[in-house]
Amino acid sequence: MSSLIYFFKESLTGFTRNLSTALGSIVTIFLSLLIIGIFLVGGAIINNTVSSVEDKVSITAYIDDDAMQSSIDAVMKDLEGTAGVAHVGFTTKEQALENFQNSMSSTDIVDQLDGTNPLPASIDIELSDPQMVETIAGQLAADPAFKEICDNPEDPSDSVKYGEDSVDRLFSLTSYIRYIGVALIALLIFIALVFINNTIRLAILARRKEISIMRLVGASNGFIRGPFLMEGAVHAVLGSALAVGAIELLRRFALPQVSDALMWLPIELPGTVYMGIYGLMILFGLVIAAIGSLLAMRRYLKV
Repeated sequence: MSSLIYFFKESLTGFTRNLSTALGSIVTIFLSLLIIGIFLVGGAIINNTVSSVEDKVSITAYIDDDAMQSSIDAVMKDLEGTAGVAHVGFTTKEQALENFQNSMSSTDIVDQLDGTNPLPASIDIELSDPQMVETIAGQLAADPAFKEICDNPEDPSDSVKYGEDSVDRLFSLTSYIRYIGVALIALLIFIALVFINNTIRLAILARRKEISIMRLVGASNGFIRGPFLMEGAVHAVLGSALAVGAIELLRRFALPQVSDALMWLPIELPGTVYMGIYGLMILFGLVIAAIGSLLAMRRYLKV
């Protein structure tokens, strides 16, 4: 305990001796963690949006009007046991026409049908894993039992619809967003790491005579390193606290206004998500400071 108190006092001494570089380090950590935090919050919002869109990804398999109900039931039973399928339903021709009529603002198109119903029945497949939509659709199209009941036996894949182009673009977009996010966060961490490294290095050079005396009197390596690690931790805690405070202010005052303007976008996140993000920000700050301090001491502190 006495050593920790000594380390803390020495870190405060180093803080005051090199105030400009220390403030620069804190501001760098603050700005880096602020951007990282905003990106994490944005990533959580994007994940919510993507999840809500992915939940709507489904497969519709159109059925021939003359298909036997027993054959339809057999195909549906096989689908229910398929991995990635959450629910399998059936829409009759009459239900399909009613759904179409309800989706139209005018009944003119339905009235022009003269009582005929051109819409086919369909098997509706809801997915528990939207990423498997292409695999499940391909398996269904290749199923001989489905080929016997689909509305286009010559090309069963034409009877299986899941918005291929839209789904592919959706998954590609989310992948790009994740890659860009990871690259940006890594870049920000690297910048903060370089700055804290330089700050601790300057502190070491300014106190090199004191370090030499400590070595001569037999101070251990850990005892010499302690104040510099503590100083880096102080920078990290202050920078992290400022970043967390800024994110919390944005959450309380800015996000509600954005949410009101974009009611269709699921911006609201549970408090536990924010607590997890804040914990990650503080952890990132401490890790950045620790690594920066260790690298600086390894290169410039010969103990």
